[in-house]
Amino acid sequence: MHVNGLMKWVAAYVLLLLTCTVHAQHPKDDIKQNIRRSANNLMAYPGPHQHRLTPAPQGKHPFYISHYGRYGSHHLSQKEDFDVPYHVLDIADKAGKLTDKGRAVKQRLEKIRDDAYEELGELTPTGARQQQLIAQRMVERFPEVFGDQVVVDARSTTVTRCILSMEQFLLQLTRMRPHLHVYHNATHRDMAFLNQQDRQLMRIRMDSMTQKQYNQFVKRYNKFDRLMRTLFNDMTYVKQHVDAKKLNDDLFVLASNMQNTELRQSITLYDIFSDQDLYRNWIKENAWWYINYGGCTLNGGTQPYSQRNLLRKIINDADSCLKLKNPSVQLRFGHDIVILPLACLMDINHWGLATNRLGSLGENGWSCYNIVPMAANIQLIFYRSNPDDQDVWFKVLFNEDEATLPLPGDHAPYYRWSDFRSYYLKKLDGYEKH
Repeated sequence: MHVNGLMKWVAAYVLLLLTCTVHAQHPKDDIKQNIRRSANNLMAYPGPHQHRLTPAPQGKHPFYISHYGRYGSHHLSQKEDFDVPYHVLDIADKAGKLTDKGRAVKQRLEKIRDDAYEELGELTPTGARQQQLIAQRMVERFPEVFGDQVVVDARSTTVTRCILSMEQFLLQLTRMRPHLHVYHNATHRDMAFLNQQDRQLMRIRMDSMTQKQYNQFVKRYNKFDRLMRTLFNDMTYVKQHVDAKKLNDDLFVLASNMQNTELRQSITLYDIFSDQDLYRNWIKENAWWYINYGGCTLNGGTQPYSQRNLLRKIINDADSCLKLKNPSVQLRFGHDIVILPLACLMDINHWGLATNRLGSLGENGWSCYNIVPMAANIQLIFYRSNPDDQDVWFKVLFNEDEATLPLPGDHAPYYRWSDFRSYYLKKLDGYEKH
């Protein structure tokens, strides 16, 4: 490698190390620095932290992109998410049991309900912008892939916000590259890999022993007195008439999701929670996601295999596209309950962590806000020197930042496709055999 090329590699590698170091602090500090991170999977997409990517291996050029993305920011899906906490405060208000702060919160809840009226679960303008910007950066970072004669194949689950996310992504692509040949669809035929539902694994996610362990874990963080005193002027009334845990959970979900709506500029609910409250809510919810979709050993550590069909489909599709002479792009749009276990199955950035110590997740780098914010995405970028080159390399961008995999090689974040294919097919075959 020439000296200039080597220096570029070193500079980019140092930059990557610095980037990882900046974002490797404890979640308690992360949340204090940015309270939106306490929202876990409801965090609005932050965009990439890494703005300068590592140069490709010498002589290699990008020619194929394989992608899976979560839908963008959206309104909460259930009417009860808005109605239940509002009615609790409304009844208390009529009984004269709210503080001034409690009445102000009730007024805010009314505006939040109105904003989501008849748009439950729908993509917000914020979510549309997220998808457009991800598409824009994809073209700007890898212009060689989006030349003439390029075919873009896009698939979505049948959920409306996923379809709209796909359409916003494609809209931006065609604005920038009008000549693209775009095919897109949302059919039940693709649901087996875009949103696989494994009933056997679902049955053991929260079996009785796992549920017992989780309940014991969260019990130490169920402290709601400060919040109740903020909202109510009579603690006897709260004890007799209010489910403090339920109200805390409902208000926290609404507070978390405000960042995904256009009301975020004028209304917040974060002011009713202390820093400690936010951390307690985060750690309980983060542990729930880990148990249900991560490598938690309490229920056997097999939940990531719920997305084995998708990983096998990604491999098979790539094998087919690598035979094409022209560049191509495959886009898939789905859900947080897919991309999170997929990331764990692939052990991206060591998120395949297997433990039963729920309190250690944060210090081990397993935080939902890093893995599945709104519009979370995995991009596999493939490189070769020419259409006849059989030595294909690739790298993974997770939420548009270069990521690591448990594969051999001295050129991370770049890996040989043959190593990826061999490692993960063996892993999938081993699970399915047993």
